[in-house]
Amino acid sequence: MLSIAALAGTVCIVLVPLAWIFDISIIMFRTGSMVPTLQPGDIAVVREVPADEAAVGDIVTVDREGQLPVTHRVTGIEPAEAPGTYRITMRGDANDTDDPHPYEVRTVRAFMFSVPGIAGGVAFLSDTRVLAVATLVMSVVVGWAFWPRGPVAEEEDEPRRHDDLQEDEPQEDDAGGDDSGADEPSRQPPRRPAR
Repeated sequence: MLSIAALAGTVCIVLVPLAWIFDISIIMFRTGSMVPTLQPGDIAVVREVPADEAAVGDIVTVDREGQLPVTHRVTGIEPAEAPGTYRITMRGDANDTDDPHPYEVRTVRAFMFSVPGIAGGVAFLSDTRVLAVATLVMSVVVGWAFWPRGPVAEEEDEPRRHDDLQEDEPQEDDAGGDDSGADEPSRQPPRRPAR
């Protein structure tokens, strides 16, 4: 569990700054206006760009004041009266007509790619109650993993090998006599060889 949590934390640490730097966000689809391209329950990863970068045929998300954003395909784009503002007309792939009114925007969120069928899971994991429970569980797991276990018993020395014991023990001669003078030089004069 700690390994999974560490991996998830690493992914978040990498993705969150990237999403902030490149203005990347996630759109969840609950309606079928973009079927068959995008199904209800899919999520789309989008990136905010200037409106003049949108082209006819692109899928973009535009924000609407007081309403949810809309994600449709661009059918027309032209400059508006205000500098830097563009008037965009859009239509859902499942619709027969354009949206009732054009959208005057400075920026749009351009579609990058989609992941099918995980909108429900993302919405569930984004719930504050689920996040609170997950935080509590992970805190307990981390606390349990690093909680002191008490004094650690010292490990016994490794048993000495039989060869080492033989080297350290005093050696006795075959006759069973005292070998204390074995290393002393002999006091008898050397014998001369017979002629």
